[in-house]
Amino acid sequence: MPFVRPDVKAFLDFLNSQPGPQMHEVDAPMAREMFKMMGSMVELPRGELAHVEELSIPGDHGHSVPGRLYCPTQRNGPPAPVLVFYHGGGWVIGDLDTHDSACAEIARGLGMTVVSVDYRLAPEHPFPAAADDCLAATRWIAASPAVIGHAVSGLIVAGDSAGGNLAAVCAQQLHDQLPVPILAQWLIYPGVDMSAEIGSMVDFAEGYLLTHAGMSWFMASYLGDGAERLHPHASPYHTDRFAGLPPALVFTCGLDPLRDQGRAYAAKLIEHGVPTVFREAKGQIHGSLTLRQAIPSAQGDLAGCLAALREIVTESQGDATMAQAAQAA
Repeated sequence: MPFVRPDVKAFLDFLNSQPGPQMHEVDAPMAREMFKMMGSMVELPRGELAHVEELSIPGDHGHSVPGRLYCPTQRNGPPAPVLVFYHGGGWVIGDLDTHDSACAEIARGLGMTVVSVDYRLAPEHPFPAAADDCLAATRWIAASPAVIGHAVSGLIVAGDSAGGNLAAVCAQQLHDQLPVPILAQWLIYPGVDMSAEIGSMVDFAEGYLLTHAGMSWFMASYLGDGAERLHPHASPYHTDRFAGLPPALVFTCGLDPLRDQGRAYAAKLIEHGVPTVFREAKGQIHGSLTLRQAIPSAQGDLAGCLAALREIVTESQGDATMAQAAQAA
């Protein structure tokens, strides 16, 4: 048997004892309500923050993409980086509210403005709608819109699970394509390979919150017949655009069906010379960073990631400054 943390075991015992259908056994609207209801019981409150504001971000297809701005300090400050966060939920569930507390904690922990992006969800809006919205939102933020409250000097793209997938896509597609640099990518237990069917996908197929059946339902909802499952906007692991990508922090959980995908992605980044920090939470489950009330040890996992990310961003800012100086010379 794999090692399971005591607080994780207590949460899983409670969860697995509950009657009723699982999310993949109901339709998408009902699954979204179930996810919100669970979040209200297992996640910490948002806590205090200097400024939170709802945003309307222009999409590329005549629609608006909702967003939420988190500012840990008073606005109208000097130029500074912004972390762009894409929420998890299998491209089917999740929204600004399900990841509200985590985004606030990230803003506080980094002392940095955070913008959370509420991209369109499948199956109503299948692939590539989610990726399209995240790319459009990231371009908009990079242009320093006034609502951010300060000029944007660089971006960190970040997300959990499906959001980690979208963060990887944005890093690949937008690196060196924006008016400001992408300083780092933070991939939190990301789903990056839609073709993965072995290893951790089998070892943790049931009983650890995210199941193999649930993941299959998410992918079918997003990709339909699966013909695009190896497209780099769906499976960023299968791109040929690794060289020169922004520095990365890849975080995985030891009891996660997606664990091996995250490990493999970190290895491929390293193989292509991308500065990469890899962290794995032993005895932890998928989704843990939004389960911090039910699983208190997840707060320490988040704190460790934020400490590592601060170092990556500081180093990346120095590299960007030197590159600008060299160009000016």
